Amino acid sequence: MTDTSVFYTADDISVILTVSKPTAYRIIKRLNDELTNKGFIVVSGRVPKKYFNEKFYC
Repeated sequence: MTDTSVFYTADDISVILTVSKPTAYRIIKRLNDELTNKGFIVVSGRVPKKYFNEKFYC
């Protein structure tokens, strides 16, 4: 995990949640869909750390 990035990648999420990479990608897709519905522009394959941390208390 890079501390300077504002995004988590599938690798980061798979480590944080102890899930497989495909599951991490599904989580990213779901969170990015939520952000898109709220009117935000998203980066495919990455999710903002702030939003991820609001959704997952780990």
